[in-house]
Amino acid sequence: MTDDNDVAGLQRRLAEFAAARDWQPYHTPKNLAAALSVEAAELLEIFQWLTPEQAERVMDDPESAHRVADEVADVLAYLLQFCQVLGVDPLAALAAKIDRNEVRFPVRRRGGGGEGGGEEGASGGTTDEDRHSSE
Repeated sequence: MTDDNDVAGLQRRLAEFAAARDWQPYHTPKNLAAALSVEAAELLEIFQWLTPEQAERVMDDPESAHRVADEVADVLAYLLQFCQVLGVDPLAALAAKIDRNEVRFPVRRRGGGGEGGGEEGASGGTTDEDRHSSE
C-alpha cells in the first residue's frame, strides 16, 4: 500500500479528487500546464516587491508563510497531475536532468581553491549558463 505522502499516493489522491468532481475532461496537458504557470506566478507574486533580505525572511511571518506553503502546494499539485496525464515520472525526470547538468556544468575550482559552481571569467563573475543550471 502506498503512503499518501509519496508521489504515487499524492497523484492518486489528486486523481480521485478530480474524478469525484468530474474535472477530468478539463485536465488536459495544455490546461494543466497553464494552471501550473498561473500558480507559479502566484508564488512569485508573494515575493514581487520584497527586497532580497525581506524575501529571505518571508517564512518568519505566519501569514506569509501560510501563503507560500499554499502556493507551493498548488504548483506541486498541478505538476503532479500534469505528469500523471502525460505518463512522466517526475522523480526519474529530475534525476535524469541532474545527471545531464552534472555533465553539462562540471564543478570548477575558483582561484582560492574553494569549491564552487563557476569559474570566474573575463568579466570577473559566473556566466548566465552557470547561474541557470536547472535549465
